[in-house]
Amino acid sequence: MIARRSLLALSAGLVMSAGLGLPSYAEDTFKVGLILPMTGPFASTGRQVEAGAKAYIAAHGDTVAGKKIELVVRDDAGTADQTRRIAQELIVNDKVNTLAGFGLTPLALSVAPVITQAKVPAVVMAAATSSITQASEYFIRTSGTLPQYSVPVARWAHENNIKKVVTLVTDYGPGIDAETWFTKEFKAKGGEVAEAVRIPLQNPDFAPFLQRVRDAKPDAVFVFLPSGVGSLFMKQFVDRGLAEAGIKLIGTGDITDDDILNGMGKPALGTITAHFYAAAHDSPENAEFVKAFKAANNNMRPNFMAIGGYDGMHAIYAALEATKGDTDGAALIKAMKGLAWTSPRGPISIDPQTRDIIQNIYMREVKDVNGELQNVEFATYKDVKDPVKAGQ
Repeated sequence: MIARRSLLALSAGLVMSAGLGLPSYAEDTFKVGLILPMTGPFASTGRQVEAGAKAYIAAHGDTVAGKKIELVVRDDAGTADQTRRIAQELIVNDKVNTLAGFGLTPLALSVAPVITQAKVPAVVMAAATSSITQASEYFIRTSGTLPQYSVPVARWAHENNIKKVVTLVTDYGPGIDAETWFTKEFKAKGGEVAEAVRIPLQNPDFAPFLQRVRDAKPDAVFVFLPSGVGSLFMKQFVDRGLAEAGIKLIGTGDITDDDILNGMGKPALGTITAHFYAAAHDSPENAEFVKAFKAANNNMRPNFMAIGGYDGMHAIYAALEATKGDTDGAALIKAMKGLAWTSPRGPISIDPQTRDIIQNIYMREVKDVNGELQNVEFATYKDVKDPVKAGQ
C-alpha cells in the first residue's frame, strides 16, 4: 500500500500540473520512465529490456508526433519497494508521460496503485503473471504470460507420448501460473502429474529438488525458472543423472534464455520449450533486428526480454501517433488497445479487452547451429491469447 505521505505528494504534483492551464500535449519532450533490475540477480533482464528499447529508438528515430522521446532509466535492483518509490519519483519529480519495464511480477504489481492514481500508462515489457493487467486499467503488456506458453507445452507432451510428468517451478506468481496451466491442460489430455515441486525464488539450489524428480521416475519434467538461472539448472540436471535416467526436459522458453544459452553447453541440447521469441526466428524483420542489436551491444544476442522492450517502444510510438501527440494517459491507453503490427517475433496485437498481447507461440528444440546453441522453432500455435482471460 502506498504511504499516505507519498499519495499526498503524488496528488500535489498532479494538481500543480493541472494548475498550469496547459493541454497535456503542450510539451515537446515525451519521457518514458524505464524501471528495471539493472543490478542484482536479475540484472540480465534489465540489460536486455533496456537494449531492446534503445534498439527501437535507434531504428525508428527519437521523434514521433512532434515529441522528442527521452528514456529515463532507473534501477530498482529487483526489489518491489524500490520499484514503487521510483515510480512515484518519476511521475512527481521527473514528470514522465509513461512508465515501462518491470522485470518481475512483484515489481509490476507494486506500481498498480501509483499508475491508477496518477492515470499514467505502464507498459509491461517483461513480467509474465497473467493477473498483472487486471491490477490497473493503465497496464498494457508487450511480453507474454506464462499460461500463454505453458499450455502449448502440455499439448506437445500429450501428442508425443509423454504420459507422466513432474512439474518443477519457481515459487512465485509466474511459476504458479505455469504449473497451474500446464497441469490443467496435461490432465485434460489424460496425462498424469506425479508431483508438483516448487523452488524458492532467491538463491535456489536445484539439486535436492531434482533428486525428488528422479525418484518419481516420470517420462519428463516440466520446468519454469526465471530468465537467467538456466545454466546452473542444466548443470545440476545432468549431475543428478536425470538425462541418463531417460527423463525428458520440457518447459517454457525462460529456461533456455538466448542470453545465456551458448554458455549452457551440451546439457541443453534437445531441450523442448515453448515461447514467443527466439533469436533464431526465421523472418526478415528478425534478421534485421538481431544484426542491429548485436552491433549495438558488443555482439550480445537478444532474448525475449529484449523483444518485449523493443515492441513496448513500438506501442508507445504508435499510441503517440494515433493521439497526434496528446500525452493524456487515458488517451494513450485507448490508442494502445487493438494495436496490431509485425514484430521481429511475428504478428502481434494488443487485445482491446484485456490490454494483453496476442501472439504466436513457437515450439522449439535446442540444437547446435553452426557451432552455436539455438532455440530452433519446429511448430507454431498462431494468435494465442492469454488463456486465463480467454476463459479456457
